[in-house]
Amino acid sequence: MGKTEGAVRFAAVTGASSGIGRETAAALAARGWRVFDLSRRETPERAGVRRLFCDVTDPASVDAALRALAGETGGRLDLLVNNAGAGVSGAVEFLSPEECARQFSVNYFGVEAVTRAALPLLRASRGRIVNVSSVAALAPIPFQADYSASKAAVNALTRALRGELRSSGVSVCAVMPGDVRTGFTDAREKNGEGAAVYGEAIGRAVSQMERDERGGMDPARAGRFIARLAERRRVKPLYAIGFSYKAVCLLLKLLPSGLSSALIERIYHVR
Repeated sequence: MGKTEGAVRFAAVTGASSGIGRETAAALAARGWRVFDLSRRETPERAGVRRLFCDVTDPASVDAALRALAGETGGRLDLLVNNAGAGVSGAVEFLSPEECARQFSVNYFGVEAVTRAALPLLRASRGRIVNVSSVAALAPIPFQADYSASKAAVNALTRALRGELRSSGVSVCAVMPGDVRTGFTDAREKNGEGAAVYGEAIGRAVSQMERDERGGMDPARAGRFIARLAERRRVKPLYAIGFSYKAVCLLLKLLPSGLSSALIERIYHVR
């Protein structure tokens, strides 16, 4: 997308009140962007970041936030970072339809809703969309099936949008973080039903996931990566962050599917 000297650049980041979103907003602001935090949670004022209330699961809220943004920017938006996300863990057999719907409502349909509302502004500026996905999109995690599936759907959406928007000049990519130290871990909804069927497998898998997350990457690193990606002239469809996760993604592509599945099952102690 490149940097235009002297021009004010406007970015919208969903879920920028905490975690990767907050660090992405800070990194963009430090690089001279005027950033809008589209989130539900009130946060203290931050230099270069303007909060607008936005519930990505409510189309009316999304439309109102984008109208307010357009009113403050003169109808301009150069970057959209779809970061808002949620996690639900549990055995597919015991997850309720409502739990599944909540997972997809935020992680997938929320991305679609904000993208739909932002595209007229992005098309006018020939801007960029960065979707925050997950390595779990390529390595589906046992007892976190809906989360993994929602992120795989984000990757599919990203690749489809690239084709749809190519002639418009709007570029699209997805970033796939691995384990990151954020409040996402504590905020995860846990459905522990099914112990009579699965024994301790659910607890072992979720505990391993939480240990990995708590010892994971500093979210500021992910935020800086996304901010740099925003300014690249051209982008690929998918990016992992960090050498180890790039290696994991490459390995998953090269290994036979049965072997890669067995490896994931061993990591999460279900095999």
